[in-house]
Amino acid sequence: MNHIKLPNLPEGKVKGILIDGRVSKKIADSLLKMEILTFKTERLTQMYEAVSYHTDIMLHHIGGNRIVYAPGISSKLLNSLTSLGFHMVRGETVLSSQYPGNIAYNAARVGNYVIHNLKYTDKVLKMELENECVEFIDVKQGYSKCSVCVIDKTAIITSDKGIKEAASKKGIDVLLIEPDENIVLPGLNMGFIGGCTGKIAKDKLVVSGDLTKLKSFVDIVRFSNSHGVKVVSLSDEKPVDVGSIIPVFESCAM
Repeated sequence: MNHIKLPNLPEGKVKGILIDGRVSKKIADSLLKMEILTFKTERLTQMYEAVSYHTDIMLHHIGGNRIVYAPGISSKLLNSLTSLGFHMVRGETVLSSQYPGNIAYNAARVGNYVIHNLKYTDKVLKMELENECVEFIDVKQGYSKCSVCVIDKTAIITSDKGIKEAASKKGIDVLLIEPDENIVLPGLNMGFIGGCTGKIAKDKLVVSGDLTKLKSFVDIVRFSNSHGVKVVSLSDEKPVDVGSIIPVFESCAM
């Protein structure tokens, strides 16, 4: 297995992902049938329950074997990722449960762009990203990765109008969908499209549930297909915001 070079955008078949440790058996079984290993998070104790296992809250894949992590993540997860060849970089920000104290690592990497409320981006994370020579897009939405489904280097799906406006100005193709209570986030009214999706191949996006249960599923399919990406449902239930499905390992690129 190879570490995925460009975050969220595998070139080969994904062999390993980071995902919420509470993910349902149906979803886990679907991923297993696809021969995808699931590296599950454990609870970040200072976070409120709904997002306490969310990968995009506590970890940020810089690319290759580098991951920035929030202080306080479980030693089991930290040691597991280190044993898999990841260089784990400790962030500076100790997360707290209340917004904006919980968004420091929730930046959305889209090719050579990073979308986030830059006022609250963790300093270590920002330095690591600057070393990657990315271009920052400043937005008001702090839950940026939660809000962004990455289709390719220059295409995203979001329900956030501010993200659409800012990203479009940079030439990113944006599908704006309506907020959808059919994206389940237990304990809250609804989740986000970025939080229930992730790529498992260059041409394949998975949804942590049944895509057809979303209000905008027809638009999502059309938009994804227009960029050469097929959307696959992982269960027959409503999609669940699992804090993003983050690919980290892949087979050799085809």
